[in-house]
Amino acid sequence: MNIVDIILKKRDGYKLSNEEIAFFVKGVTEGSLPDYQISAFLMAAFIKDMDTEETASLTMEMARSGSMFDFSQIEGFKADKHSTGGVADTTTLILAPLVASTGVPVIKMSGRGLGFSGGTIDKLESIPGFNVNVSEEEAIAFAKKSNIVLMSQTDNLTPADKKLYALRDVTGTVDSIPLIAASIMSKKIAAGADGIVLDVKCGSGAFMQDLESAETLASVMVNMGRHVGRKVTAVISGMDQPLGMNIGNSLEVIEAIEVLKGNVGGDLLDVSLTLGAHMLLLAERVETVEQGKYLLEHHIKNGMGLAMFRELLLQQGGNPEILNDYSLLPLSPCTKTVLAQKNGYINEMDTALIGRASLETGAGRAFKEQPLDFGAGIIMKKRLGDSVKIGEPLAEIFASSDEKCTSAANYLQQAMTIGEEKQPLPALILKIID
Repeated sequence: MNIVDIILKKRDGYKLSNEEIAFFVKGVTEGSLPDYQISAFLMAAFIKDMDTEETASLTMEMARSGSMFDFSQIEGFKADKHSTGGVADTTTLILAPLVASTGVPVIKMSGRGLGFSGGTIDKLESIPGFNVNVSEEEAIAFAKKSNIVLMSQTDNLTPADKKLYALRDVTGTVDSIPLIAASIMSKKIAAGADGIVLDVKCGSGAFMQDLESAETLASVMVNMGRHVGRKVTAVISGMDQPLGMNIGNSLEVIEAIEVLKGNVGGDLLDVSLTLGAHMLLLAERVETVEQGKYLLEHHIKNGMGLAMFRELLLQQGGNPEILNDYSLLPLSPCTKTVLAQKNGYINEMDTALIGRASLETGAGRAFKEQPLDFGAGIIMKKRLGDSVKIGEPLAEIFASSDEKCTSAANYLQQAMTIGEEKQPLPALILKIID
């Protein structure tokens, strides 16, 4: 078998066999293929596309390129969740303890944030003492004891994807639906889940900015799940404004705790309940989504979700006192309030610009190795449709310097459009694909 023949075959629009895809992924993993041939393959796949079987084959070969976690000795249906990324998307810290509190094991491997999309691992690491570096043996022990593990991806998880992802970023092939789907699903399959709920974001603060492209990606990943024997449901949710009110690592931890205490509702809670209910449905813990939402809401009211979050903190070294004393979490010293410049209604938010503002505070990364300021971020004071008056606060900024606060404020002013008449609110849950 020859890599040039494989590149030519895909370039000319023909379907690749499982053996040809396996040969390609093996060459990527072992380093026997030079970057220029890998890049040529990626461009051919980008232009000529890959069908569901090819994408499923690529996914499984990428999953097998490194460690495949085996959680079969843990009783019950292991549920997982993945988000394609957004602003103030803190759903994992809410739904993971809630779902686990119902008896469904949640073993979730998460990544760090890059750009304005916050990473779950970064949020967890803002908690004093919390250990995200968990081995497979520790994960099994934790899950048997408490039903919940939130951990960082191990170095040997899908090494082929790491190489392909880096090359896609510099060869103009990021926007390929099959390559995106294979990247996401290979990590989820290697992580050992029985079922996966995908939160595919759509809107101004999402990678997929229109419903058609979001639906295409979601459909490909759901079909791929069927091909490889996993239960998969995709929820397409709106990202036309930040999901929660707090943006930034420790600030988002606080908001998640407040949701679990029953003190905060709104979009963040609604999406968390929807995703969590579908996880319970995949696990056959409930018969309908409505039953799932009711059960999760009940576990907020009776404190079982918060108790599970406390158990997570204790087992992974986090300080449980943060649940009652938020001053134990980092908070940057410099602040600035962004004020409304006119009367009217918040009719539009450029969520990507709001995410860029959070980057300016130090809460996010512009490049992979950039250190974070865990106490930096933004607290939004208004949502779409809210009325505002001149001089009324729109957002409060936290950063390590006045310069960073001012830079973030400039982006925030540009990001929010105030109109004279109130506009209809965009939908939050756009579509379910299962």
